[in-house]
Amino acid sequence: MGLERLAALNALSDAEFAVYSQRGEDGILEWLLQRVPVGSRRFIEFGVESYCEANTRFLLLNRNWKGLVIDGSPTNVEAIRKDPMFYSYGLTAICRFITRENINSLFRDAGFEGEIGVLSIDIDGNDYWVWEAIDCVNPAIVVCEYNAVFGDAYPVTIPYNKDFQRTAAHFSNLYYGASIGALIGLARKKGYVFLGTTSHANDAFFIRQDLAHHVVDRIERKVAAPSLVRESRGPDGNLTFLSGAARLQCIAGLPVLRLDNDEIVKLGDLASPYSEAWLSEM
Repeated sequence: MGLERLAALNALSDAEFAVYSQRGEDGILEWLLQRVPVGSRRFIEFGVESYCEANTRFLLLNRNWKGLVIDGSPTNVEAIRKDPMFYSYGLTAICRFITRENINSLFRDAGFEGEIGVLSIDIDGNDYWVWEAIDCVNPAIVVCEYNAVFGDAYPVTIPYNKDFQRTAAHFSNLYYGASIGALIGLARKKGYVFLGTTSHANDAFFIRQDLAHHVVDRIERKVAAPSLVRESRGPDGNLTFLSGAARLQCIAGLPVLRLDNDEIVKLGDLASPYSEAWLSEM
């Protein structure tokens, strides 16, 4: 893919390419793994739907890694198990709705404990709370979805609700997950260093502190991108194509937990949730 020639990056997103990933995650992970001596050729990814589009499928097929994938839909997991790659590679697929209460037992029961190479989290909801709860695996690299609609000025997340479902929580599909600031703060507590995000502002990348020296000096700007995605829905379920700050206004009355002061506030009560840098790009 020519990534070996990219000795240094202006931003992590410079390494993007997509084969199976939704955006440029395949390229970013490949760039990192060419430079970081991970101790395990295993991955875990949850929230994978049918696994046709996923952050770890390229690792499975290109690097022959062993992996665990989890999704809450029986139809999706059945599709994974019927895919020829399922018997051709070392993949385990589990159908469970993920909560912070069950996540570690799911990993252990599947035989995944200790060192793993990559952990990818994308459940459109309790991402922060589930990552916080994980303690039975020690990933070298973590990829976690963030909600750029929440802005970059505050560390906020949806309050924990084990039954949270994005579409049921609000018709707009804009209310879910955690801000980039919330994930960076959690990563720091868990011993990880923030490296950057995709240019499409969906996934953030973190590396374990003991491995960070292999790549941190190769990335000039460790920044999070604002989102230009216009995926908002109306009460009828049809796309409304809201952009910029109008997306936040649509869910302004909904609650988030401010992790810096442990206070639940309405999104609309947050003053200036977007930095000037983000506003200029939105």
